[in-house]
Parts: sequence; structure tokens; C-alpha cells
Amino acid sequence: MARAAGGCTRRGYARDMASRARRPLMRPSAFWDSSALVPLCARQPGTPQSKLWLRRYEIVVWWATPVEIASALARLLRVRQLDSQQWSLSVKFANKLVEAWSIINPSDRIRADAMELVKRYDLRAADSLQMAAALQWCEASPQGRTFLTADMRLRDAARLVGFDV
Repeated sequence: MARAAGGCTRRGYARDMASRARRPLMRPSAFWDSSALVPLCARQPGTPQSKLWLRRYEIVVWWATPVEIASALARLLRVRQLDSQQWSLSVKFANKLVEAWSIINPSDRIRADAMELVKRYDLRAADSLQMAAALQWCEASPQGRTFLTADMRLRDAARLVGFDV
């Protein structure tokens, strides 16, 4: 595992380099909420948009994003929007995504920032942690940085904080 700037961890860097030979070397990074990633793993109405974003942006996520994706895929299986074979394929794809993204790790600073964000914006606890991690990623300068989400409440807060959405 290689370390990347801004307190994030880059997974699968060496393996990913071979696949990058087929893509432009430099794509801008964006901070991805799990609501933008799940449609890449399981066919949903947001899948076409998420695929466009994937072609355009590298993925930066909050440390708990794999848990959020696992929860979403399990829920889709429980409510029978995925059958067991589709769920298995979705989980495999999610595991491949993990190898290609950068992770913002938890910290006391992120927790403190999240506590302030819930006071200022209409955010749930997990969303405030996402937003605080995104602010850590961009070193508290969100102007010109992209935050990708399908969650309207989180999108509105990201816009108010100063992210491009």
C-alpha cells in the first residue's frame, strides 16, 4: 500500500498501474460518496451517471465507505432488487474498486470537523464524517474540487461548503 498526500492511503497502486496504461495518466480526483459508488456495483437508475464520473475522476473515499457499500448491497439483496448471483458479482466489483481508490483515514480532526458540520448543515452523523473527510482531502479548500453523491441533502451541503457538485 502506498501513501498519498493529504492523509489518504492509495490501495492497489502497483497493480493499478498496468490498467492505467490504457487510460490517460492524469485524471482529476473527486471525493465519492457511497451513493455514487453503489450504482457502479449494481445496476440502478444512477448507473449511467456514475459510469461517466468513473471515466472522468479518480476515486477518493472516506475510510468507512466499504462498509456503506457492503450495507447497501446487502439491503438490495434483502429487498430482492438483486438476486444472489447479481449480489455476488456486485460484491466482486466493489472489491475491485477498493483496490483502485484512495482512502481518507479517520482522525481526531475529522471527528471535530464533523461535529461542527452537523451544527451548520442539515447532515446526519455519517454524512458529516463524509464531508469532514472530503474537507481533509482538499485541505479545507473545496473551491474547484468535486464532491460526487446521489444524496440530495449531502449534495446541498457540499455545495454550501464550496465543492463543485
